[in-house]
Amino acid sequence: MGLILGIDTSNYTTSLCAVDTNNGQLQAEVRRVLPVQLGQRGLRQAEALFLHVKHLPQLMAELRSQLVLSRNSCQWMGVGVSVRPRPYSVSYMPTFLAGESFAHTFAEALGLPVLRCSHQEGHLAAAEYFLAEKTKLSIVVHLSGGTSDVLVARRTIGGYAMKLLGEGTDLHAGQFVDRVGIAMGLPFPAGADLEKLAQHTNTLSKFRLPSHVKEACMSFSGPCSAALRAVSKGVSHTLVARAVEDCLANSLIKAIVFASTKVPQAENCIVVGGVSANIHIRDRLVRRLASQTPDLNVFFAPPGYASDNALGVATLAYRFFQSA
Repeated sequence: MGLILGIDTSNYTTSLCAVDTNNGQLQAEVRRVLPVQLGQRGLRQAEALFLHVKHLPQLMAELRSQLVLSRNSCQWMGVGVSVRPRPYSVSYMPTFLAGESFAHTFAEALGLPVLRCSHQEGHLAAAEYFLAEKTKLSIVVHLSGGTSDVLVARRTIGGYAMKLLGEGTDLHAGQFVDRVGIAMGLPFPAGADLEKLAQHTNTLSKFRLPSHVKEACMSFSGPCSAALRAVSKGVSHTLVARAVEDCLANSLIKAIVFASTKVPQAENCIVVGGVSANIHIRDRLVRRLASQTPDLNVFFAPPGYASDNALGVATLAYRFFQSA
């Protein structure tokens, strides 16, 4: 069996993945979240880069062990790697140098081709991996610690042609979640723990946070300040957590409704990134958009693949090498 290796080294997770060259199906994957000390709001780039360099050989050994256990031979045929956050030449983050260096060293040793892509394209491809019906044109929302983008995306041979419709004007969605979560004593990244906390809230609570959206551009600095003030004044953490979720969902709804008027020919809206793993946000989005944009199908990656992973990167490489 021929295999394609996918590599992603984001600011939060080291990820490797193997897909079958015959059909693009996932064969094995491994990930390791970068450790952050309690109370801190992330890692410096130098720290994250060091951890990726340390993790990659260990994860490669784990990936090969999975393939051996599943009786899949490690006949590598190509490599896909994310080399920048977004698909623009000016987009840059040092952590991706770890994956890029590992990919080219591995490929040169075995004489393999390499597809270089962006982390953002990898997120979209991971979501599309699970879609039964794929369309050429989609509205895409990417929500993470470093991105709050609303885009229109068209599939290409080895990635996507993307046009930005709106982006975060200050704090990004993931930063909003993490800053409030850390203020409540949650570990970084705070998304999963904030979601669990919000599940205990009273659904009739009147505590709300405003949503600030201009066209497709979302702003979270004001809602974040309001949430932090509420925490300092002793408002129940469960109420604040649910208000953060509702604020994010309401902001998304406004941005997506605007995007749908700008790209009426788009049939799908695909929401990706770690923040989109939140089930309450997903449910609220689907319910509200069903009435406001009934012709737009809203899709998400499974929660486990909404967060950083290498499946999308490997899928893009599979698509590209198949077309060659």
